[in-house]
Amino acid sequence: MSGAQINPEGRTVASTQSEMTEIILPNDTNTLGHLLGGRLMHFIDLTGAMAAYRHSRTHVVTAAMDHIDFIRPVHLGDLVTLKSSVNRAFTSSMEVGVKAWAEHTRSGQVVHVASAYLVFVAIDEHGHLQRVPRLLPETPDEIRRYEDALRRRVHRETESARRKQGRAFTAALEDAASEQH
Repeated sequence: MSGAQINPEGRTVASTQSEMTEIILPNDTNTLGHLLGGRLMHFIDLTGAMAAYRHSRTHVVTAAMDHIDFIRPVHLGDLVTLKSSVNRAFTSSMEVGVKAWAEHTRSGQVVHVASAYLVFVAIDEHGHLQRVPRLLPETPDEIRRYEDALRRRVHRETESARRKQGRAFTAALEDAASEQH
């Protein structure tokens, strides 16, 4: 990995925090006037990338959307505010948490509508992995999210190995079946 300029002390969670607000227009909705799930996922990806950029200070690509909860619908005309921050930094990857809230523009009522965890990988302009600074959690909540991120990473790696093994088994069965015909 080539070295982007890295603060040897790392970066704080607060330095990665990002926020984005969008108004939901007709082109963003389904036939019921609710925000399309894919459109909300796009907003989540963008807001998560902002936090990852702020932490790594280099190009980032989305490696995984680990988990997403759609809690309640977002309606035409609502304002959607998304907030993100890096939960943990590994060697070249970062887990980012994103939360989304919808604000009814006439009543001012704000409700939590979605949460997600994403993994971003830092790369240079040639696609080579870049080392990222370590994350320095400061508050009890940041420390909890930091520790939880490691558990999710272990689960992701276990699941990835299980899926890889399943694909290899399926391929072997298909090969054996084609040899019989």
